[in-house]
Amino acid sequence: MNKDQAKGMAKDVAGKIQEEVGKLVGSKEQEAKGISKQISGKTQEAFGDVKQAVENLGKS
Repeated sequence: MNKDQAKGMAKDVAGKIQEEVGKLVGSKEQEAKGISKQISGKTQEAFGDVKQAVENLGKS
């Protein structure tokens, strides 16, 4: 696992938590921020996946 995969996964989890907290307190703004953070995290994680795949190809 590279740093982009780890950071992306952490952002995704933090976004899910933020979204759920927003739902609990009735804040649509916090829900939206949480969803946005999840998207950002998943994008960064996918970038890390591509980086890892390219690195693995170089080792072949």
